[in-house]
Amino acid sequence: MKSSQSEENTGQDVAGSTRSHVISKLNKAARYAKELYTLLQASGSTDTDLLEVKAYYASLAGAAEFEKQSEGHKTQEDLARKDRWNLCLQNYAVARIIYAALQAQTNKEVFREFLNNTVDPTIRYAAYQARLSRTIAVSTVATRYYPKDDPETTERIKSINPEAFEEQQPASGEQESKAAVGDIPKNVDWRGRKADIVDAAIGQALAQVSAAEARLAETLRSKSDASSRERAAAYDEVLIASQDAADATHQATVELEKEGVDEGDARMQNLRVSNLAVNYELVSWRVGRNRVLIGSDDGLTFTEPPRKQPKRARRDGKEWTERSEPRSKKLARLRERVVLYDASIQSIDTVKDLRGAMRDNVFVSELEGKRSYFQALKCLNIGLSHTLLSNHLNALALFSRAADLAATAVSNIPNTSRDTTSPPTLDIHPSQAQKLQAHATAQVQRYQAIADLQKFHANAAIAAEKNLASATPLVQRLDDFPTPGVNVDLKNLVAYPPKIEPVPMKPLFFDVAWNYIEYPGRAKKAVEKQAAAVVGNGAVVDEEMPDKQEETPKKRGWFGFGR
Repeated sequence: MKSSQSEENTGQDVAGSTRSHVISKLNKAARYAKELYTLLQASGSTDTDLLEVKAYYASLAGAAEFEKQSEGHKTQEDLARKDRWNLCLQNYAVARIIYAALQAQTNKEVFREFLNNTVDPTIRYAAYQARLSRTIAVSTVATRYYPKDDPETTERIKSINPEAFEEQQPASGEQESKAAVGDIPKNVDWRGRKADIVDAAIGQALAQVSAAEARLAETLRSKSDASSRERAAAYDEVLIASQDAADATHQATVELEKEGVDEGDARMQNLRVSNLAVNYELVSWRVGRNRVLIGSDDGLTFTEPPRKQPKRARRDGKEWTERSEPRSKKLARLRERVVLYDASIQSIDTVKDLRGAMRDNVFVSELEGKRSYFQALKCLNIGLSHTLLSNHLNALALFSRAADLAATAVSNIPNTSRDTTSPPTLDIHPSQAQKLQAHATAQVQRYQAIADLQKFHANAAIAAEKNLASATPLVQRLDDFPTPGVNVDLKNLVAYPPKIEPVPMKPLFFDVAWNYIEYPGRAKKAVEKQAAAVVGNGAVVDEEMPDKQEETPKKRGWFGFGR
């Protein structure tokens, strides 16, 4: 009901009647879940069953409270009440702790997906509305808001996971020292310019970002074999810290504007530079998270994921045969990639809207190069979806567009000093853009050939329909595309009996100069004088020795031209 009436589909907020209907459905479902929990208690069910039903009831009750607080336009008094989200947080805290304990015990993927996609985002949003700091982990929020008036459920949770109620420990060692007061940065570097940090809150937030970045790098190194979703989830902490830094910078700027500080003031100038740098870093981490979700090489190639073989043997004793991934699933994966590319492109466009960004022509050129890089990848993946549907002409047009965009990216993306082993961000190495350009060009050549074959096939089919078959023997038509549906005429392979006709051959060259020019490797011979006279039957008489005659040499070579 919410998705069908969402703003994306209708262009308007969810109507009050629809939201009331949703709340009524959730309340009824929560009431049934509570009755089921009571019946299971009376029937002596296991602790695991009771905890599953309890978590299900808590998630439904929390969803109902969430919809109640989101209903309509609240007054300023309602918005100022910090405790209006308490019931939502308390219910979701119960669901979060129970599902986390069950996931740790059973290691089932369904619990992990429900936590990552539903429970954790809701707790994070409700905590933000309750004016809690974004640096507080979701597990810590759940522990703090867990109700203390249900010791029976608490004992059941501890029986399956004794560490369920332990809060997240702070960073230790080097990461903790980075967030210490003494290591708070004093300035911000932005494209060769240093801006002093004029607000302590900004410095503290940037210190949290540095610590979160170090933890992210360590997590990605330790989970190199993890799924893309698990690796992308590690970005949440650094994204939250970056958002806090952006909010602190914005708040400091608003306060100076209220004081009427001139734009030429050093404090305002430093805040403008800090705001641009902090927001760019926030966008960079968002794009990096999308790149991790897309997969290796930023989605340049499209391969089938490894398929798990069933553990149980077949009844007939034969081995399980590997089946290729259905086309519908391939298209769904490509669709998910395109959504992530669109999100990255929109994030890059938001950087251009920041104050002062458009004044730097070199920076704008770099942004255009990075935008073209993701646009090329988007066209490449859409083209792959057309190849799955055998729309090769559409795929060729998209690959050609991708090649043009990749060329733009290669010319605009500068060399980066960022380590290639660091977590992916908006920084793109020139080698990646060059690899994309080479791949897109290869795809253009490949599907150009396929399109030409389709064109020849279509023309041959038209000729066959109109009975335009050639009477030329087959031996002279070997370079023609075969007519579809027409068998080879075995009576017209060659022209028989053969007719006398000119045949192109190698031409004859008569090297007359051979007799007069000394070529390398040729023995030196006496050159006859120009004054020699021809007498008798072809005999040559020398003027100095008229009595001596030479025999006429025999003819050599073709047509009597001797050498």
